[in-house]
Amino acid sequence: MDQIFDIYQQFLNFFPDNLHGFVSLGLAILIVLAIYKILKRNFIFIILLIVLLPASIPILSNLWESLVNLLKFLLTKS
Repeated sequence: MDQIFDIYQQFLNFFPDNLHGFVSLGLAILIVLAIYKILKRNFIFIILLIVLLPASIPILSNLWESLVNLLKFLLTKS
């Protein structure tokens, strides 16, 4: 996760300081839209994965926590 933060910081350095908040907000919105489109398209398969493979629940919750941490980082880094 630290590597993602470092890459994001390098990306953010391309923009002036007064635009960092807008860039972070824009990236957060794009990530949320991408997650929404993926869930909308593959919702049935995700439910089947959870029902048929109970070991996937901790993996999916870990993935969810990582995405939430990434979004929090993007929104607080202004």
